[in-house]
Amino acid sequence: MAELRGEEARHLTRVLRAEPGQLFEISDNRQAYLAEISEARGERVSFRVIEPVPSPALPARFTLCAALVKFDRFEWMIEKATELGAEAILPFEAARTEKGLLEASRKRCERWERIARESSQQSRRVTMPVILGAVRLDRALEFEADYRYFLEEGDAPSLAASLPGNRTHGDRVALLMGPEGGWTDGERRSAADGGWAAISLGPLVLRAETAAVAGLAVAVNAWM
Repeated sequence: MAELRGEEARHLTRVLRAEPGQLFEISDNRQAYLAEISEARGERVSFRVIEPVPSPALPARFTLCAALVKFDRFEWMIEKATELGAEAILPFEAARTEKGLLEASRKRCERWERIARESSQQSRRVTMPVILGAVRLDRALEFEADYRYFLEEGDAPSLAASLPGNRTHGDRVALLMGPEGGWTDGERRSAADGGWAAISLGPLVLRAETAAVAGLAVAVNAWM
């Protein structure tokens, strides 16, 4: 048996008019299952689990380390990164991050988790990404991964040219995306000293959220 309560249960009963006997796919954030509604009342929906449902595995473990930008655009980024298969999203403050966003982000965690959960449902992901607590850039540069890429708006090799030859599903891949104002020279040096490989997504300057989604899409496709 499984049970759903609260807002999502109300959506099922009041908006989707869910009734006993209807079949749904549900997830416990580890495995997907085919389940039949046994009871649907207000803020409570009960399911009878029938069987596990095969779920596609993500091609690798991707983390998006994203400089904080205005929250409407950052939330769009969370939504799209979730759809693309990010395992985790790490917000951070860079030198040119708009003042106040780091502190304000601490009050957005619950909302960002809800966005990731809803996007996971839409894209039929079994597990939702982890939204990590926002940090400063020096802490973000300490993030551990097998392959770490620093998205550079200046002259740098393409991401495609920088990919390892032997790629496996167990690889941990991190993409570091800068703020709206771009990187400072000191941040570039810090990233290089920390072992991050500078890569380019093309000759044009992309908005922060565009760069994040484009970079993640290229990386996910490369590991498939």
